[in-house]
Amino acid sequence: MSGNEEKVRYLSEEIKRLKKERRAVILSHVYQRPEVQEIADFVGDSLGLAQQAAKTDAEVIVFCGVHFMAESAAILSPDKIVLLPEIKAGCPMADMVTVEALRERKKEIPGVIVVCYVNTSAAVKAESDVCCTSANAVKVVSSLPEDRPVLFIPDKNLGQYVARQTGRKIHLWEGYCSTHDRLFAEDVLAAREAHPEALVLVHPECLPEVIDLADAVASTTGMIRFARKSSAREFIIGTETGILHQFRKQCPDKEFYLASDKLICPNMKATTLEKVHRALVTLEPRVTVPPEIREKALRSLERMLAVT
Repeated sequence: MSGNEEKVRYLSEEIKRLKKERRAVILSHVYQRPEVQEIADFVGDSLGLAQQAAKTDAEVIVFCGVHFMAESAAILSPDKIVLLPEIKAGCPMADMVTVEALRERKKEIPGVIVVCYVNTSAAVKAESDVCCTSANAVKVVSSLPEDRPVLFIPDKNLGQYVARQTGRKIHLWEGYCSTHDRLFAEDVLAAREAHPEALVLVHPECLPEVIDLADAVASTTGMIRFARKSSAREFIIGTETGILHQFRKQCPDKEFYLASDKLICPNMKATTLEKVHRALVTLEPRVTVPPEIREKALRSLERMLAVT
């Protein structure tokens, strides 16, 4: 056993011990490092994880993800301690919309309904009418009154995808995922040439021209579900590299190829076992949401859940 493997094993055992001691639950997004995913109680997408944690009797939630995800956990579990092992792990797309800018835009579109992607701060969720995920965005927008204008924030790529699927005219915010935005049509075509038998699965945060080349467009959870059910043996994956660990774990008899080696999110890779261990020892860094913001943000999430 190498020195690094021994270190991973030691930290993993210590984390398990501390987790019991602290009555904690560990959540990991599918984009996290493989060793972080392996010590988690639940691995999945951001909102699904927060909902899962809210159902447990844990007193502490350790969220291995980025800041807005920990905020979502705090919104749904106000009585639990929520820890984000790397407090600087943010989301550039979430930072592309502020409450002040959103308020100004709302003034420009009378009667607008603001549909807010979960990849946003709690304060922005509180300023919005209804939330959505990449999995249910089409359903959420389809449920809205057709005589009211819709503003989709902050991801213009997901917004464009929803507009095409629903036929609705949607006002778009000029935000984007800096990881998915690095995947181009030529990358997918090159991957397809290298693996002609593979199906192409991409995330709806990708550019429209990338989506047009896909065999399936789905959320992270949707992609994994598709690969499990599909009779295909090979897949080209158009989302962050961390998901490959779950693909290979859940579909060991199939082959998965990343559409581009540029699909790495540095914020998702900022969490390490050392930081998870330190968080459980110190019960820091904590993420909290002020009550007045939490109540409004929760309403936006509940409106979404009522639809889906």
